[in-house]
Amino acid sequence: MNPQATFHPEPTIIEEKQGAQLDLNEADRQSCEGGVYTAGTDVEARSSKYADSDAGLVHKKELKKAERRLLWKLDAAILPFATLIYLGAYLDRGNIANARLQGLQDEVLDGSDTNYSIALACFFVTYIVFSIPGTLLAKYYLPSRSIACGALIWSVAATCQAAAFNKAGLYVCRLFVGIGESMSGQATVLYLSFWYTKRDLAKRVGLFVAAGTVSGAFGGLIAFGVSNITNSAIPQWRILFLIEGCPAVILAICVFLFMPTRPETSNYLTEEQRTICLTRLNGENNVEEVGVDWRAVKRAVTDWKVYVMAVEYACINLTLGSVSGFLPTIIKGFGYSNARAQLFTVPPYAVALVFMLLLTTYSDRRQTRGIPIAVVFILGLVGWAVLLSVPATTHYSARYFACILIVTAGYANLPLLVSWLSGATANQSQRATGLGIINTIGQCLSLTSAFLFPTAEGPQYIKGASINIAFNALGLIIAVIMTIYFRWENRRRDKREGGRPPRGTYLDVGNKYDLAPGKLFPVF
Repeated sequence: MNPQATFHPEPTIIEEKQGAQLDLNEADRQSCEGGVYTAGTDVEARSSKYADSDAGLVHKKELKKAERRLLWKLDAAILPFATLIYLGAYLDRGNIANARLQGLQDEVLDGSDTNYSIALACFFVTYIVFSIPGTLLAKYYLPSRSIACGALIWSVAATCQAAAFNKAGLYVCRLFVGIGESMSGQATVLYLSFWYTKRDLAKRVGLFVAAGTVSGAFGGLIAFGVSNITNSAIPQWRILFLIEGCPAVILAICVFLFMPTRPETSNYLTEEQRTICLTRLNGENNVEEVGVDWRAVKRAVTDWKVYVMAVEYACINLTLGSVSGFLPTIIKGFGYSNARAQLFTVPPYAVALVFMLLLTTYSDRRQTRGIPIAVVFILGLVGWAVLLSVPATTHYSARYFACILIVTAGYANLPLLVSWLSGATANQSQRATGLGIINTIGQCLSLTSAFLFPTAEGPQYIKGASINIAFNALGLIIAVIMTIYFRWENRRRDKREGGRPPRGTYLDVGNKYDLAPGKLFPVF
């Protein structure tokens, strides 16, 4: 198949009461010939004239109703799978932190903090190495199938952790968990962009990333329940891995069988719904067939913006890695028992969940990304500063509030940044590569976080808190700079092209990528 093939909807012929007809899509395309859109063209005048007529208002109202029905149908079919995949992935990625307090480190890792950090790092090594090919795989083949295969790999590997009897066995399992998640993490974001426009994306990404916060709370409750199992022939940490790993295997099979493939081919949509869906998508990012456009890959690899945003993503992941690997240990430093420390990890994740859903909804409604990201970095700065400055032996309430802030900062920025990058790219292959690059670079600091909280430095953890403060400050600076840059670039393009094209105008992003006339970066 031609990887650059695009979907061009049939011209929309709308009959007015007097029988007049307007072929708007064809006129839009003709107005963009030569690569430059000019505001005030005849097609824009005709579009405005028709839109203000009685027939145009009726048509617009009916189209909005059809789009709402389509979005509800897509949400019902796609988001449950995406959310459950992310929930299972984060449960199986982070349950090692809970298992640590249930005897894993003493029984398998020789009681060594270093061996525990290596076990954490093993996941990130393969997650980093396979992130770009794992994401491109979702573009090359059907994304729902590649995501399901990745989920099957990490779920089986995570379940097998229960059978580890030495550190080598655990390390191997963690390596395979990383491989599987590299095929499903950013690929899920890419998959959502195949179905939703950038105006709808952040909220949907927020909904499935919210599953990560749910997994933190849910995982803490499961770990608390397992901690109360006594007189069992199986150690508690092995039970934990089995309980959280086995259901994910079944989920991966269900995703493979039932998750919709792509809007061009899925039997889930009627032909009318398919036309509406593809027309919406074609107005901003073209619709492509399965396959990889290697020129678009080159465009992403040589785009400086991708690397700057990757550094920003790394700043987010340092906090996220610190939280997922060490939050139970940090809270245990308040003087709680192992079981109560597991239980007290729940409220921070619950707060992060609510905050993230509200923030992503606001971000989509106002079409703003950079400013909310900057605000979340400020929350992270405050949280880590409190953990650094408030003595660990007193003021437990203040330190617990700081834990709520750092968990919120770790999770709330994830959907915003990946949606920001998705909106800043155009061609699907370019987007897939960009998402892979930011994940590859971004997870390097997650790898670093595995070594920032040794037991000997607890309960204050000065080194871990200080480094997180520094990178939250860096992330804040990058968010402000990129916001200013994108605003300037949008104004420059508006001036060069004579204004912005009507919404839904065909953009030649299949050939010119994010440089296509009419292509704007996310509004801030």
